[in-house]
Amino acid sequence: MTSAVTPLDVLAPLLRGEWRDPDGSAPIRIPPLAVAIERSLAGREADLVAPLGLGRRLAVVSDATTRDVLGARVERALARATTVEAVVLDGTPHADASTVERLRQACAGADALVAVGSGTINDLCKYAAAQDGKPYAVFATAPSMNGYTSKNAAITVEGHKKSLAAAAPVGVFMDLTVLAAAPARMIRAGLGDSLCRSTAQADWLLSHHLFATPYRRAPFVLLADDEPALLNDPEALLRNDPDAMRSLARTLVLSGLGMTICDGSYPASQGEHLISHYIDMRAPADRAAYFHGEQVGVATLTMARIQESVLAAGPPRLSPDAVGQAELRRRFGDDVGESCWREFAAKRLTDEARVRLQRHLDDHWDEICASVRRAMIPSERIRDMLRRANCAVTPADIGLTTGFYATAVHDARFLRDRYTFLDLAGDSERRDAVNAALAA
Repeated sequence: MTSAVTPLDVLAPLLRGEWRDPDGSAPIRIPPLAVAIERSLAGREADLVAPLGLGRRLAVVSDATTRDVLGARVERALARATTVEAVVLDGTPHADASTVERLRQACAGADALVAVGSGTINDLCKYAAAQDGKPYAVFATAPSMNGYTSKNAAITVEGHKKSLAAAAPVGVFMDLTVLAAAPARMIRAGLGDSLCRSTAQADWLLSHHLFATPYRRAPFVLLADDEPALLNDPEALLRNDPDAMRSLARTLVLSGLGMTICDGSYPASQGEHLISHYIDMRAPADRAAYFHGEQVGVATLTMARIQESVLAAGPPRLSPDAVGQAELRRRFGDDVGESCWREFAAKRLTDEARVRLQRHLDDHWDEICASVRRAMIPSERIRDMLRRANCAVTPADIGLTTGFYATAVHDARFLRDRYTFLDLAGDSERRDAVNAALAA
């Protein structure tokens, strides 16, 4: 059985500006935010939104599915006190630049946006709101991803999936009865997305130790009370256990706030998300649709195996990187390849940097290993948890061939300037660690 947690036990002081930074003495300040995570919010929608000061004309944004689930209810409730423009996106919307522009046009007359949905709807609204300087709030329809409270959005721009600065929400409202009624795949996706805490933290620590990248403990301390419930009894989520659903909802909210605290997605998006982004960008057009969290769960298991394999031996021996601008243009096409090159060039090792980094690895490898291992969840435990919850585990489970997935893992590091274990393996003879992880 899951152990009950006190609602908002860490979240409430954080929202009040009273939660003290574990890396310092001062309380952490975040943008003003109202959060409700409760068994039911039915009948309270207008009361939750009214104190936010969103204005008199609100665009309530949903798609056909989320409008049926919750959007129509929110529209009716808010229409009693404000003018509501119902914006229902056609078909299965995509979080890309063209859809953002269409959404901005549809919401041009609104003072604020109220998103009703999960990953795609939320990303579209927060990015559109940022572009137009408008506030936005969100009513969640599924516990499927950890971006509800973050101030970045995953948007595809000219074929290149990017994490872009967006508006932080002023209100996040989670009706646990609605979340529990979401399709089981979406609940599993949220579990998969939450698992990346360990691999993202390990990647961020690696960059911190190798390049003095700023690093904070706060995002991970926030998650410490809720993560064990998910790890110890993942099956409870599929039994509609209210305490388990609350733990998952809190984890997703707190993970997003960790990104806000760090002014970036560093604590929740590293190598595993690069793999998922590559899949989004390059998967065959005839592949069935899969949720972000399903892909992240599989990629998290892969990253955990890569991290374990790289750490298992002595300091990696660095070698010159043979991948240059022309090669990335060949692999990704001219436009996306050029965009990837700008990201990759920022972290590509020069001869001088490689010599300096090799010396650092030789001198501090044991210290680096000890620090990173403290953050990790063993890959076998990750695999066990995914299987117990009947989550996707293998590339085939997310509709990918082993060949395509291997390319995704090898080439994902070129998508962004963050230095992860994918880069350390690629910059050294530990490329075999990637192959070993793929063969596991």
